[in-house]
Amino acid sequence: MTENGLWYAMPALAGDRIRLEPLRYEHAADYLAAAGDDDEAAEIFRWQSPPAGALTRPVTVDDARAHIVAALAARARGARLPYAQIDTATGRFAGTTSFADPDPTLRTLTIGYTWLGRPWWGTGANAEAKLLMLGFAFETLGAIRVTLVTDVLNERAQAAIERLGASREGILRKHRRRADGSWRDTVVYAVTDDDWPEVKHGLNTRLRREAA
Repeated sequence: MTENGLWYAMPALAGDRIRLEPLRYEHAADYLAAAGDDDEAAEIFRWQSPPAGALTRPVTVDDARAHIVAALAARARGARLPYAQIDTATGRFAGTTSFADPDPTLRTLTIGYTWLGRPWWGTGANAEAKLLMLGFAFETLGAIRVTLVTDVLNERAQAAIERLGASREGILRKHRRRADGSWRDTVVYAVTDDDWPEVKHGLNTRLRREAA
């Protein structure tokens, strides 16, 4: 495999709590189950951009399948590398996350399209998934910069990204449209290869503390 090809290869990434594996059509029913059906589930998907013809929050298997179809279409274009997040203890589908906009020439990429079902909030699953992804980006791909972005109104996501140790760099005003058609300002965070040793140490320390 060429060095550039590795950027699109999507190997499975395994940790103690979470295993990341390529998202597949067969995940649709499990995707729906993890999404949940309460107000907190609606909050998760408020920040996601739904595919054409699907609801922002999936309420049927067909909705979940439409989300997956859109993710895999983006993969086919080389724009997004979507992963399923699998709970290693139970084998349950916990959510999704993705690498996006991989650029092997500039050695940059983005982590995004992330959500976890309510049972996995506060469990360390998100921190471990980001540790796996950042480790792969910097230590295997040789990335020099990984970007994380979120809606300026999504304070939960901003807090989660800041706990990872990423640096807030600024706001892109009227960057894209939300599902309701309103304009979204996007908060940009980044981790560089210079930052990575300290960020890695912080995440490992946090995960050990949470496991104790």
